[in-house]
Amino acid sequence: MKSRRSGCPINLTLETFGDRWSLIILRDAMFGGRRRSFRSFLSESTEGIASNILSDRLQRLTASGLLTRAADPGHKQRIFYSLTESAIELVPLMAFMGSWGIRHALPSFELSERAQVLEDGGPQLWDEFMDELRHIHLGSPAPVVSALAKMQAAYEASISA
Repeated sequence: MKSRRSGCPINLTLETFGDRWSLIILRDAMFGGRRRSFRSFLSESTEGIASNILSDRLQRLTASGLLTRAADPGHKQRIFYSLTESAIELVPLMAFMGSWGIRHALPSFELSERAQVLEDGGPQLWDEFMDELRHIHLGSPAPVVSALAKMQAAYEASISA
């Protein structure tokens, strides 16, 4: 078993993530609207993660139980990564981080729109979003309401304004 610095729940949470790249990978898996491959994480991240860092963080997140790996039946060399229930339960944390960033970090207007929708929607929208993520990543029934569609509509409206 890996040694822990302390039993503090905040410390243990941070040790599970490891660093900012892990949170960005989880963000991309959550807000991407689908399961992701290594290539899609690499090519679609606006932050430009290096392939060796991505590989290491995907291994860490899988080992810590936040992501699962599954082979693509249509392509022998492609692996898809999916969120686990533990990762899906991070939606409120991501919503709070986005809200904090809107107020204190001077984000771009376009990229803050999804966070604003989550903040405005509050816990009810977070639950709808988690249900949608369970559908996408865990195969549960499709929700009636698409939280991803609400966030995408807000983003598209902001870039056309």
